[in-house]
Amino acid sequence: MATRTRPAFTLFQLLIVLAILLILFALFLPAIIKAQAKAQRMKATNNLKQLVLGLHNYHATYSVFPPGVDDNSFSAASRLLPFIEQANVYNQIDFKKSIDDEANAKARKAKIKTFLSRGDPITSVKDEWGATNYLFNDKLFSLNSKATIPASIPDGTSNTIAVGETLKGDGGTKAADVKRQYVLLKKDALKGIRPEAGVQNFKDNKNIAGDRCASWMDGRFLQGTFNGMLRPNDKRPDVSCAGLGGVSALRSLDQFVLVGMVDGSGHVIKTAISAPTWQYLMDPADGNVIGSDFE
Repeated sequence: MATRTRPAFTLFQLLIVLAILLILFALFLPAIIKAQAKAQRMKATNNLKQLVLGLHNYHATYSVFPPGVDDNSFSAASRLLPFIEQANVYNQIDFKKSIDDEANAKARKAKIKTFLSRGDPITSVKDEWGATNYLFNDKLFSLNSKATIPASIPDGTSNTIAVGETLKGDGGTKAADVKRQYVLLKKDALKGIRPEAGVQNFKDNKNIAGDRCASWMDGRFLQGTFNGMLRPNDKRPDVSCAGLGGVSALRSLDQFVLVGMVDGSGHVIKTAISAPTWQYLMDPADGNVIGSDFE
């Protein structure tokens, strides 16, 4: 009985198949990368939504939003802990003592996932502090503030930023990257401060700090709050005047930043957004119409 042999692929045919597979991979690779980036943005946006939901639950409980910072330097994030399933950490805090007090050392070290962005490769700034990637809008969350809905937000909750995602500092004290370092000035510099306030200092490598967002417990400027005086990823450096205020942008490794609006919606803000639109989004009571470059 004669045996039948199966036809085999020739080397040429194998090369053709391999070439087709490579072409298909090249065609689909951008879509895969885009899908992965979208998933990462969704995860970060979910953090923002959890924080804003926490704000609303806090408001429902106390009829007011938490202060951005209090007299002991505690942040709004600290007050939200029971509302983001972190009551155990909250119960370890003595709010009658300073954030620097030894009594708060254990809670201070806590690493809380909701406060951390996967888009930032730096996970901590100081070993003894749990860091954050989220800053609250200081036009709503300031020293001992008591913002309420709707009285404090006449422009509407869908038109006002509550919290934004930014990059942490890298701990460096040399002016290498405005996305990681900022200029630290004395409190007297706050009066009449302008967006260019830190430019020369950064060029001269003077008064440089790299501890932005070092602690979720700290509500001081560039630790727990920001003011958006600069557009996202502005080339000019952020400036803190002894933690009381200053000049700031949101920082990212991409051409966009993520924000959570007071109504709970998350938005991707392109770094090319116009300065007026950006400032209108930050101000809850300016009465201006938001520009079309806000999607």
